[in-house]
Amino acid sequence: MIDIKIDSSIILIVNSVEDTISYLISTLPTHSTRVIKNEEKDEFLIAQANAAIKEAYIASNNKKYIILCGTTFRSEAQNSLLKVLEEPPKNIVFIIVTTTKSTILPTIFSRLPHKYLKKSTISIASNLDILRLDLKDIYNFLKDNQKITKQEAKVLVESILLKVNEQKIKLTRKELEMFSDCIKLIDLNSRPINVLTTLLLTLNHRKNRF
Repeated sequence: MIDIKIDSSIILIVNSVEDTISYLISTLPTHSTRVIKNEEKDEFLIAQANAAIKEAYIASNNKKYIILCGTTFRSEAQNSLLKVLEEPPKNIVFIIVTTTKSTILPTIFSRLPHKYLKKSTISIASNLDILRLDLKDIYNFLKDNQKITKQEAKVLVESILLKVNEQKIKLTRKELEMFSDCIKLIDLNSRPINVLTTLLLTLNHRKNRF
């Protein structure tokens, strides 16, 4: 999954935070690895930053890896980490794990190197047969695309519309507007999986009219 050796502090941009944590835990020394994350939601807050700072100043004779993870990082949490990231205590290695580069402040990027390890997880929409779409198809498609980014979701919405056109499916004006509404919802930070679910279920509901 991650074919790199971690010797110093780094930012990892990945598809799945949880999968990456599991991988890191399996490769780093268990007794010298700490994972700090928000157990209630996938957002790294000031409470997690404070916990990371406290952990960093617990002396260690061996190299200690502190994994900071979340799909988003609050700005105030990152700002509180600046000093310890710039001048970490002896033997401390920070590993920031997140799914999008844009959530990390430029001031953090200026202090740490980063690795972009994301790979496209899009299941090509053209494989969908809209004319014969059923609930099983929808379930499998959504399962394959449950961790996609906003941009990937928008690409999928557009490719589904192209597939509709390829299959010469006649849409009403309202149904055509549904596709543009999906793009707007994604831009407004609606969860991509929810938008895709609504779109595909709507298409499935009206398939008998195709």
